[in-house]
Amino acid sequence: MILCGETSTQLALRDPDIRLMLRVRDNDDEVAFGELVELYHHRLVTVMHHLVGNAEEAEDLAQEIFLRVYRGRKKYRPRAKFSTWVYTIANNLALNALRRRQRKPVVALNLRDSGPLGPRPQEHLVLDRGDQPSRRLEQSELAAVVQDALDQLHPRQRLALVLNKFEEMNYHEIAEAMGVTTKAVKSLLCRARENLRECLKDYISQDEYVEVSRK
Repeated sequence: MILCGETSTQLALRDPDIRLMLRVRDNDDEVAFGELVELYHHRLVTVMHHLVGNAEEAEDLAQEIFLRVYRGRKKYRPRAKFSTWVYTIANNLALNALRRRQRKPVVALNLRDSGPLGPRPQEHLVLDRGDQPSRRLEQSELAAVVQDALDQLHPRQRLALVLNKFEEMNYHEIAEAMGVTTKAVKSLLCRARENLRECLKDYISQDEYVEVSRK
């Protein structure tokens, strides 16, 4: 969590990604920018895919994020972790993309790595223990079921859940990225858990619950 009153220098000392972005801002350092792209491209594509439900659109949106980062480099002022700033841009782009749609598309699941949790992050949302109903599903089927449940969430619930579970962002960081209060984030995550539990009730036992990381 970012402490109140921290200076840009203090933030940079704590966050190596900020240091890279400051090199981009101050020196137009293409090597530093390339490192940021390498660090965040795969994660952003995956997160955007979860949010918009289309792999090709997710790739386009990720490219737009980096374009905005580079174009806005001279105005960059670190006030939070670099990742929080990037996901603020991602949040705005994803919500704009969803608003432009006239209907919700049906798309095939394209499993990718996401953030610190590694391959098939959808599977981490369902506790998989004992001889429960979900054990009778293949892992790929289970992941598809969970992705479909994610797609049914309100976009803001889905974004809060994806950032919290897949990107391991805490309530404060999610609140900054989404432009809401930490209380609103807790409410979004609570409703997301309840809605996911309802969507997955035919696939998990009654004593199970959808696990969302709490920071």
